[in-house]
Amino acid sequence: MAEQLISTADHDRLPDSYVRPEKQRPRLHEVVPDAEIPVVDLADPDRAAVVVRIAEACRTHGFFQVLNHGVPEELTAAMMSVAYEFFRLPAEEKAKLYSDDPGKKMRLSTSFNVRKETVHNWRDYLRLHCHPLEQYVPDWPDNPPSFRETVSAYCREVRKLGFRLYGAISEGLGLDGGYIKETLGEQEQHMAVNFYPRCPAPELTYGLPAHTDPNALTILLMDQQVAGLQVLKDGRWIAVNPRPCALVVNIGDQLQALSNGRYKSVWHRAVVNSDRPRMSVASFLCPCNDVRIGPAAKLVTGDTPAVYRDYTYAEYYAKFWSRNLDQEHCLELFRT
Repeated sequence: MAEQLISTADHDRLPDSYVRPEKQRPRLHEVVPDAEIPVVDLADPDRAAVVVRIAEACRTHGFFQVLNHGVPEELTAAMMSVAYEFFRLPAEEKAKLYSDDPGKKMRLSTSFNVRKETVHNWRDYLRLHCHPLEQYVPDWPDNPPSFRETVSAYCREVRKLGFRLYGAISEGLGLDGGYIKETLGEQEQHMAVNFYPRCPAPELTYGLPAHTDPNALTILLMDQQVAGLQVLKDGRWIAVNPRPCALVVNIGDQLQALSNGRYKSVWHRAVVNSDRPRMSVASFLCPCNDVRIGPAAKLVTGDTPAVYRDYTYAEYYAKFWSRNLDQEHCLELFRT
């Protein structure tokens, strides 16, 4: 199935199956190139101030960047390096890992959901389940030779960071620091290693179209050399430019539901360029499948009634994958 992957060859023209209808194109000339995304320094000794900054970012942007996050710089560099090594493997080796089944816990695939799409996205990706590591690592790629060790180490550090952020996010809502972690159960952890090759016509297609994340929290390692992530803010797309040593954090749909709509899981997208390829590594913290999710009881009052009904994450995730990525916000289907 190597022919399905766009990373196995150079392309001098964009295949018709990737060309978006004119009204759905990214209009790159309209993107705000230099908007400020909130930045939070987790080394600030004033924890109360950190909580306030994170809460404000969750309300206004749904995205923020973190500095001094505790994930060693040499580990993020190694993670990015091994990701590029993986996508440089010979086509026949990558073909062994290919699958278009979204239910598979380890798969190399392309676009988003090729079984349902009418227009494809200019992206190949490796999808991994990452917790518990001892259960999933034996099924991961063993080439490049350092892949399993490097990615495992990165996953452990990102998981610790995610739980640390949960504490601040909970406190920003006026909840106990352990509320989110305890409420979401023994959480799964997934990873998408996204590779966006050079594109011959970036104004006609996407790496990923506008979407929200169905999980609870996403932590993104960005390519330091190439921008591509964009966030919708006040009706305009703004570029999220790489910042040295930073990780990008965004609120997923489950935290919007749990916060009763106070925190925003916002639309974001990935665009491509004709000059050079781009890599990103997205880590997703996901609720336990059978845990019931809904607005925190403390946030539901006569003045602020529940916006969303209770549901299980398994129900939500199944609904998310049954739809096209850029349809209406999936949470709209769970309103009270």
